[in-house]
Amino acid sequence: MKVVEKEKATGTLAAYTEEVGNGPVVVTDQGKPVAVLLPIENADLETVALSTNRAFIELIERSLARVRSERGISSEEMRRRFG
Repeated sequence: MKVVEKEKATGTLAAYTEEVGNGPVVVTDQGKPVAVLLPIENADLETVALSTNRAFIELIERSLARVRSERGISSEEMRRRFG
């Protein structure tokens, strides 16, 4: 993992993305992490966008909580209902 202070980040974005192969590149502001470059494997732009969308994550969390509390509908029942 590489850590670079924002004020000292003079390299190009392209140069920093090449370093991602060796681990995340973390950008800090006065020692506090503010951004990170990570390698992306097996994901498209939509997956990346949704995985960082707070409203979408909250929707998924609510849905999972509801399934846990109400037991949801089995796949057999879904097949019966929708053929």
